[in-house]
Amino acid sequence: MALLEVKDLSVRFMRREGPPVDAVQRVSFSLDAGSTLGIVGESGSGKSQTVMALLGLLSSNGRASGTATYRGDDLLAMNNTALNRIRGNRIGMVFQDPMTALNPFLTIERQMTESLQLHRKLSRREARRRAIDVLDTVRIPDAARRVGMYPHEFSGGMRQRVMIAMALLSEPEILIADEPTTALDVTVQAQIIELLRELNRERGTAIVLITHDMGVVAGLCDTVMVMYAGRTVEQADARSLFAAPTHPYTVGLLNALPRITDDDDRPLHTIPGNPPLPGQLGAGCAFAARCSYADDVCRNTAPSLDPRRDLPGALRACHRPADAILEAVR
Repeated sequence: MALLEVKDLSVRFMRREGPPVDAVQRVSFSLDAGSTLGIVGESGSGKSQTVMALLGLLSSNGRASGTATYRGDDLLAMNNTALNRIRGNRIGMVFQDPMTALNPFLTIERQMTESLQLHRKLSRREARRRAIDVLDTVRIPDAARRVGMYPHEFSGGMRQRVMIAMALLSEPEILIADEPTTALDVTVQAQIIELLRELNRERGTAIVLITHDMGVVAGLCDTVMVMYAGRTVEQADARSLFAAPTHPYTVGLLNALPRITDDDDRPLHTIPGNPPLPGQLGAGCAFAARCSYADDVCRNTAPSLDPRRDLPGALRACHRPADAILEAVR
């Protein structure tokens, strides 16, 4: 039985003027204990709104539908009181920008001990000791001294480590990391990914990694779900997806990865055009306007997300046969 089972999750935002905007449309995935799932796509593809919906963190005009079953309970049907017993406790989250997620007026100690006092009913002294231990785990040097410092006194990489430490305080079964390496230099990115890998390997923490960086996903995830315009367009195990992508959008993302070789002086590949704005999707495939394989069928009829015959468990949403995409890529 999956630890988390999401079925037909949709997110809609109501507007004062104009029709509602569908940010996420019928997304489904499952997460087993100790597994890692990467959710990838360009900005605006619906990645963050998907997990925000799971934790009841949508803005006031957001509405979520579908089911998200965590250990037999539907997260989407819970009220805030019930959700508060799970989020920050059994399901931890690392937000995208640590400088805005951390309160600049409170010390790291205060921000960390509050969660422990709320969820674990620890005393202030016990909570401080636990906070220092977790800061040591994420390799914050001189944690006993630094725990009393303010967020602005940490570097970007250290603030990200603090965010991960805060998410790990209650030893969650699931850790959701939303763009955890954004705005970090390459060396620090590698350190953060290695830290997440160790947490998964040594503690068995299941991880949902949200990113636009396919290279980061390749280094950490077991399964990859590719999103475009609020929909899943391809899903497969990481090894198969990187070796043989079968959706034109996935191919475009992988081709956009920079490659350093001695004999390759080609310019960096980009996907032409821009993603459609929410609420401006046509009747056909959302990627059709940017796809070199698109025809009239693609422009007029949205493809369904269907299983791949050649790869059990894999899904794709494309009118063009998988074999044709694979042949073109080769």
